Amino acid sequence: MSDVDPIIGNWYRNQETGNDFEVVALDEDAQTIEIQYFDGELEELDLDAWYELAIDSIEAPEDWSGPFDEMEADDLGYDEDEDENEDENAEGGEDEISDEDDLLSDRDED
Repeated sequence: MSDVDPIIGNWYRNQETGNDFEVVALDEDAQTIEIQYFDGELEELDLDAWYELAIDSIEAPEDWSGPFDEMEADDLGYDEDEDENEDENAEGGEDEISDEDDLLSDRDED
């Protein structure tokens, strides 16, 4: 039995099946919870069934695009320019460290 409350947008793992899913809707009047598995499958549970499951709260997966079969890389909302800038910053990281070392050595000389 679970003591984890369903929260829209949070991810959970069914301990019995190992399936990861996100709560996508709650209907308090009907006492139902709609969940979406990582592969995109939707399922509706009643609130009583939710609390009977062995569920753990988990972090959202890094690659959240699992349910979107036809998604292109540029549809993920990443900007190619940002990726290039991050690569340039990563390559220039040594220069930044050496500049910092120079600053520290200047301070030591004083």
